[in-house]
Amino acid sequence: MATTNKTKKSTKKVPGTAPKAKAVSLDAVVYDQKGVAGETIKLPENVFGVKWNGDMVHQVVTSILGNKRAGTADTKDRGEVRGGGIKPWKQKGTGRSRHGSSRSPIWVGGGTTHGPISEKNYKRKINKKMRNKALATVLSEKWKSGQVLFVSPLKIGTKTKEGASVMNALKSISGFEKIGVNGRRNTAILFPEVDSVSLRPFGNIPAVRLESVLDINPAQVLNYKYLIIVDPETCLSALLKRVTSK
Repeated sequence: MATTNKTKKSTKKVPGTAPKAKAVSLDAVVYDQKGVAGETIKLPENVFGVKWNGDMVHQVVTSILGNKRAGTADTKDRGEVRGGGIKPWKQKGTGRSRHGSSRSPIWVGGGTTHGPISEKNYKRKINKKMRNKALATVLSEKWKSGQVLFVSPLKIGTKTKEGASVMNALKSISGFEKIGVNGRRNTAILFPEVDSVSLRPFGNIPAVRLESVLDINPAQVLNYKYLIIVDPETCLSALLKRVTSK
């Protein structure tokens, strides 16, 4: 009886090949302050279409946070603590363990071992190009995660209830039901420029904070879950200018 050999197709993956990432649309809907959808705008690829680079973002964010540190924490080691110059008791004959100073780190009131010192410098230099690239990277990741909302220029007064009314209206948009909730600052509203007029309606809302697109940095972007960009035309122009500047 003749036998036939069935050949199976190899399912082994070819080294060096990876599935292509799904392209993310750069078309964004602009809503009004009542949560009603309006026109659709095209986002600049240099700001919201940048590939994720975790190593670079980590380097920039840690540098930004390190540059904010005062570095004033300081402890005293055994040589800086007052007292302890005399040997507590003689070396032999007492039955107790041997000690040379009452300011040893193992004694109460003694010096600190490996504690922080004020001489340590946490400052790091960040290249402008890398800083701008990191900003575009985190903004792109926020957009891909569906955590960026574009709102047309607001027309409200200075009362907190008016700002709260806007936030409640924006919660009706799918995917943004939790903006400005949970009693923590999980939402940042980005304005072309933050002044006293724009600050007043939202200043007393605990979960909301106002930022300027001219000053926001990658660490601040990552600190919030949601971003609401007001006046997209002006803000996007400012962001594009920032990330493309050399």
